[in-house]
Amino acid sequence: MAAVLSSDMQNTDKVVIFIEECRTMELPLVLPDVNCGEYMFTVNDDGEIVYGLGAVKGVGEGPIESIVEARQEGPFKDIFDFCKRVGSKKINKRVMEALVRCGALDKLGPDRAQLWAAIPEALKAADQNERNQSAGMFDLFGDMEAEDPRDPYADYMKLRCWTDKERLQGEKDTLGLYVTGHPIDEYESELPNIISKRIVELQPARGQQQKMLGLVVDIRMKKTKKGDPLCFITLDDRTSRIEITLFGDSFDEHRHLLSKDAILLVEGEIAHDDYSGRTKVRASKVIDITQARARYASHIQVNCQADQLKERQLKALEQVLEGAKGASAVSVALQYSREDASARVYLGMTGKWNQQMKCY
Repeated sequence: MAAVLSSDMQNTDKVVIFIEECRTMELPLVLPDVNCGEYMFTVNDDGEIVYGLGAVKGVGEGPIESIVEARQEGPFKDIFDFCKRVGSKKINKRVMEALVRCGALDKLGPDRAQLWAAIPEALKAADQNERNQSAGMFDLFGDMEAEDPRDPYADYMKLRCWTDKERLQGEKDTLGLYVTGHPIDEYESELPNIISKRIVELQPARGQQQKMLGLVVDIRMKKTKKGDPLCFITLDDRTSRIEITLFGDSFDEHRHLLSKDAILLVEGEIAHDDYSGRTKVRASKVIDITQARARYASHIQVNCQADQLKERQLKALEQVLEGAKGASAVSVALQYSREDASARVYLGMTGKWNQQMKCY
């Protein structure tokens, strides 16, 4: 599988499918790693597929060769050690930022936020070290620091760690896809109630409307010969990607929903494109994930313990429900639990308790 991934490592659409296949086959795949990764996809001693450094956008073949050569002396300890041994002339700030965002330096620091903040100082220290060596100078205190090393990230420990969204966005920008997660994972348990097939399972069917749900990873605009707007969006649901076309009236009706990183439910006809050899979709309906959840959800469930339903909490819940009255037709149910029993209590459309109660 590492060889298959390497053969198409510059084709993100195919890599997306291969990585999902790895998940299906339960083959562990890890992010790029400067301590064990190569230009191509490889397999480490733990039997994990290591993402190829050559697939990282913004990192060329030259820096990768320098990284592989420098680690022959042993694994890198931290970002300062990494920059010092590879050399500031072989890597620059742009390369370092790409390596941090894709996760290739994750094992060299506590969090990507600290690694990111340390880049300027690490490069500066590496540059100063090279100048000293060129001038025949050496550090009088080098041996002392080696015996009693100071935490290289001490000045950055108060920084806020990157959120999951920031982390995943960094992976997408540098690798072209999400590796350690996907924004759609949040809705994984709900998908079977909304769609019947994932994108990789969709097949062309003339005259048949099919539903697909995914993350918008690309938007392109064109105009027809008559000057009418033509919009192409690419949906990604982690299993695969598919391009969707919106023409004229369909584009005008749904244009307010079309934005990068939006999660959309699209209904349209899937056909085979003889020119590109891929499947294409002509969209007829588009709604966002919030509308989709409201349309297909049976109810909203609020889990609560007996000790959580005090007067203040009940008052707060009543205010929330009152403010949402009429906004959605989705009913609300309280999954109430105490030591000796539990029950699901449904609320009426007016916010009052109704008579439906299922006890356990």
